[in-house]
Amino acid sequence: MNHAIRVHEHGGPEKLVWEELPKPEPKPGEVRIRQHAVGLNYIDVYFRTGLYKAPSMPVTIGMEGAGEVDAVGDGVTELKVGDRVAYAGALGAYAEYRCAPAEKLVKIPDGIDYTQAAAMMLQGMTAQFLVMRTYAVKKGDTILVHAAAGGVGSILVQWAKHLGATVIGVVSTAEKAALIRDLGADHALLTSDNIPAKVKEITGGAMLPVVYDSVGKDTFITSLDCLRPFGLMITYGNASGPVTTDLGVLAAKGSLYVTRPTLNTYTAKREDLVATANDLFAAVTSGAVRIAVNQTFPLKDAAEAHRALESRKTTGSTVLLP
Repeated sequence: MNHAIRVHEHGGPEKLVWEELPKPEPKPGEVRIRQHAVGLNYIDVYFRTGLYKAPSMPVTIGMEGAGEVDAVGDGVTELKVGDRVAYAGALGAYAEYRCAPAEKLVKIPDGIDYTQAAAMMLQGMTAQFLVMRTYAVKKGDTILVHAAAGGVGSILVQWAKHLGATVIGVVSTAEKAALIRDLGADHALLTSDNIPAKVKEITGGAMLPVVYDSVGKDTFITSLDCLRPFGLMITYGNASGPVTTDLGVLAAKGSLYVTRPTLNTYTAKREDLVATANDLFAAVTSGAVRIAVNQTFPLKDAAEAHRALESRKTTGSTVLLP
């Protein structure tokens, strides 16, 4: 028996339907995974609402999970039945059993359990490329992270701090401010603050080389106003809606740069995926980065999890348990 959450038509969390489906059979190059944990991410909301288009409908959403290899398709040599594996970027995670291309999977090292692995793959590998490749954070940098108590944000705070940066985090409540200070943030600002003015004060007028922004439309201009000339705006999410600002504003605000990176691009090559995952596993097992699974929901209650995520009631990572 196999159950999955499927979306037949776009809309709110009520469009997530728990259904019984046949257990899938792996095609050549694929393995079947008996899933132990599924990661919840904002990209799941985008697929549910139709902001991101699925290849076909109905669709099983979800991009991230961890479990045990249950069956192996023809031509797969790197993995065998019983291997502990995790992945990010393979649509179809909201299921008890799923098939996925072997090239998208990485082995989970000892010392990391399934729940941790499912919580860290998409968010943790995203944080890895953001601080190591999109902008290589170095000692002495001062950076700003929006939604700093969220899944990617909380990892960014810790990793940037580990790399020697001064970290400014922006959160929505005093409780979340306390949480990110505990993670190592040097400054915790509230969304209600005049953030560019606070940044100017913190930096002595120098402003910032980079801003990490997963909020999107509501914070785009605020983020640009925190940058110094030639600064880099990294917009990697649309929690408040997609950015539609005329890029002419980049000239007016100091010849700024803006990029919209995705994990799929940064891990498109197998060697980049493995290196990114291994760097993340090393950061976690060394203690430099803690993965906080602060909420779990049964997979069948995915709609409730989506409501919590969209209402900003979650912190850290959220995992769905099949």
